[in-house]
Amino acid sequence: MSIDLPEAEAFLYREARLADTHDYDSWEELWTDDAIYWVPAGGDSATDPANNVSVLFDNRSRIGTRVRQLKSGKRHSQNPKSSVCRLISNVELLGDHEGDTVIGATALVVESRDDRTTMWAGRYEYRLRRVDSDVRMSYKKVTLVDREHPLNTLSILL
Repeated sequence: MSIDLPEAEAFLYREARLADTHDYDSWEELWTDDAIYWVPAGGDSATDPANNVSVLFDNRSRIGTRVRQLKSGKRHSQNPKSSVCRLISNVELLGDHEGDTVIGATALVVESRDDRTTMWAGRYEYRLRRVDSDVRMSYKKVTLVDREHPLNTLSILL
């Protein structure tokens, strides 16, 4: 059974809230076992994380490692934790990919820490899958607007 737009929007808003509130365990539970979380670097031609330079390219195991690091309190870049707020908009159904529902959205993530505020703007692509009665992410690609320029240290969940 495919995922309709209202259900996809609810999922994206929940995922954003969990990341913003540093509820890392609940955020991690949103992923499927074969998940890919990818933030490509460089131009618009990035279609394959195995063949393109990436800011971040995590498989399911690496997602778990990232969450454990964030929860440890030993990640200097997140001690104290950033205040984060994201806006998700322009959510649309883009089709299917190997049984998953492909969703597109735009996002603006505002991170505040110490004496600076950083804005991360970009386009999200999700692949959502129904697992039992729950919706899960099998894929999340974050294409940053300013990916061709030097980036600040990325130490939050996009």
